[in-house]
Amino acid sequence: MEIKLYNTLTRKIDEFKPLRSAQGKPSLGEVGIYSCGPTVYWNQHLGNLYAYVQWDTMVRFFRYLGYKVKWVMNITDVGHMTSDQDTGEDKMEKGAKREGVSVWDIAQKYINQFLESMDLLNIQRPDVLSRATEHIQDQIDLIKKIEAAGFTYRTKTGIVFDTAKFVDYDKFACLNLKDQYAGARVEVDEEKKQPCDFLLWVTNQPNHIMQWDSPWGRGFPGWHIECTAMSTKYLGNQFDIHTGGKEHIPVHHTNEIAQAYGAFGRQTANFWLHNEWLMINGQKISKSGGNIITVQDLVKKGINPLSFRYLVLTSHYRKGLNFSWESLEAAQTALNRLYETVANLETNVGAGDNDWQEKFVNAIADDLGFPQALATLWEMLKSDLPDKEKLALLMDWDRVLGLDLSVGALRAKPVQIQKIPEEIQKLADERETLRKEKKFKEADKVRKAIEDKGWVLEDTPAGPRLKKAI
Repeated sequence: MEIKLYNTLTRKIDEFKPLRSAQGKPSLGEVGIYSCGPTVYWNQHLGNLYAYVQWDTMVRFFRYLGYKVKWVMNITDVGHMTSDQDTGEDKMEKGAKREGVSVWDIAQKYINQFLESMDLLNIQRPDVLSRATEHIQDQIDLIKKIEAAGFTYRTKTGIVFDTAKFVDYDKFACLNLKDQYAGARVEVDEEKKQPCDFLLWVTNQPNHIMQWDSPWGRGFPGWHIECTAMSTKYLGNQFDIHTGGKEHIPVHHTNEIAQAYGAFGRQTANFWLHNEWLMINGQKISKSGGNIITVQDLVKKGINPLSFRYLVLTSHYRKGLNFSWESLEAAQTALNRLYETVANLETNVGAGDNDWQEKFVNAIADDLGFPQALATLWEMLKSDLPDKEKLALLMDWDRVLGLDLSVGALRAKPVQIQKIPEEIQKLADERETLRKEKKFKEADKVRKAIEDKGWVLEDTPAGPRLKKAI
């Protein structure tokens, strides 16, 4: 099986091969994956969770194929400033002031909200979920290595990574540093040699609540160092895949790569995968925009959270998703129809059809093509396969899709399958052809003819659906 992934490192789709072979184990190989996790100063919203659904399905797919996967995700609970470039207030302290509680209470509150959101969306817990504050010594040890290799200098504010010592600093993100930092003010540390130099350890900040002793003075780590420290602690100095949002490319991941070269003489991840954003009605999600929606908000509205998971799977991770309540309603309709279908299939599970299996797997192996995989699912259900083989494929594929089809089917009320007259089906097929040809007036006339004969035609994400009018 050839798996192809778009690698930000090379700016092209590369064939994926794990760095570690199976070594006699009954798996194809070992895959190490690191995902940039949440900064736990605020609720994780649908935009944040869009990415984690995508990476969860990728992890599921590798395991489905027989790979042994170790998935590591960090939790940032110190050191992430309101700007990604060392400026502003620590987000954790800002959250604590906003709610009048300690930073530790803020961290735990929003870790709990994140984990609950993951559970509601059936996102499997990473094998390692590591907090920055529990890995301070690992970060200090890594900074020592970078310092010993000559990639740092000291200022009154702390120890700084000297980006001029890493000649390929601008390569990963295709940066034009002169344009990016033109007129930039180095607000935090005026002693920086270049505006793009970044703090590894921050000192002389007496008002900062969270501080630890270090060789460079009492202080706290910069945001970027935690990911390099924790990814290499659990996955080794070289691992397979690093994931994150596209916003991480120009600063956070660029700095991670620089740190790795300073400490190890090479970058850590073989593949860097970045997701596009989820937008809401065409707008970026922001607190100031008042358009933050959480998974818990969906539950309050009586919406099955897995409808959002289904909606995410209809989008490609590199294209993003424009969320609307209408699109979520359509996704819930499609998911309910899928549950209903499972509930009405024969319960005697068969062996599954190899041709359909291959088509499903090949869709996902092509740069995580989950929209194509869903299309294959619906195409298979419309085929003339016996019920027991359809059911076998659905249960097998759900190991990757994570839609809880067996549980959802139990909750779905089985319905009597209506036999559609040949005349009605021909009209529905004719209308669909006219729609594809953009002959919408003619298509509307055919739809009216269907309704006049006592049938209702609904357009759903899974395709047109006929049912007898009540």
